[in-house]
Amino acid sequence: MKTETQATTMYSDSQAEAAVNAATVTFIGGGNMARSLIGGLVARGHPARTIHVAEPYAPFREALARDFFVHVHEDNIAAAARAAVWVVAVKPDVMRPVAEQLAELAQRQRPLLISIAAGITSHQLERWLGGELPIVRAMPNTPALIGAGATGLFANAQVSLEQRQLADELLSATGLTEWIDDEVLMDAVTAVSGSGPAYVFLLAEAMQAAGQAQGLPADVARALVVQTLSGAARMLAESGEPAATLRQRVTSPGGTTAAAIESFETGGFRQLVAQAIAAATRRGQELALANEPATS
Repeated sequence: MKTETQATTMYSDSQAEAAVNAATVTFIGGGNMARSLIGGLVARGHPARTIHVAEPYAPFREALARDFFVHVHEDNIAAAARAAVWVVAVKPDVMRPVAEQLAELAQRQRPLLISIAAGITSHQLERWLGGELPIVRAMPNTPALIGAGATGLFANAQVSLEQRQLADELLSATGLTEWIDDEVLMDAVTAVSGSGPAYVFLLAEAMQAAGQAQGLPADVARALVVQTLSGAARMLAESGEPAATLRQRVTSPGGTTAAAIESFETGGFRQLVAQAIAAATRRGQELALANEPATS
């Protein structure tokens, strides 16, 4: 969902694409999510020569240079000094020291900073970086690795319309992007889509095990489960129908599906899902608090 009147005619899609292709981007951290974003950018035509990556682990650096022909660095400051856009792709527990290390350079260079760390707020990042910087929080998920990701985005007040569009173009290299206006909701985004693929994998794991318990060979159970989940997701995406409507259409009264659905409902399936999403949301909030010094 592109808000603010589809970025308005002030900044067209062609201008945004040109801006992305011209932008020099540094990734602070070269793990799986950074790799997926880099791969998506390169696949969409972003010049590899304009991408820099800071990564302390040598095998990751070497793999990124070999696979995508991007510039790699061991040092964060050396990499960040070369770009107007910084994508900070480090874990929440190391975000503060990384930001504080980059603060002096950030104040001189005034980059657009995109953070993909769960739980860390834009206010925290802005403070650790010295204040008054344009910051976009992004929460991608692991299907970004295959170009099928979903990313929630929030921009602070310092982010211009052009920078917002630039961030959107960068993140949409790996799939869907959705903007939210209230940063508090980023923890819910994390709980629903950021962590969401794991819920589907757990369901697949459970369905396969249950099929095997009913006598299906493991390879047959797996193939049926994978295709069933893939097909159902495709129907949900392409039909435009609500999930409840699609469920009702395949649930004949007194049939096999109805028996299974009744078992799910009796077991408190909906309540369990709600509890899981709430637990993940709380954990995102706790991550922000964990990165602040204890008060006496």
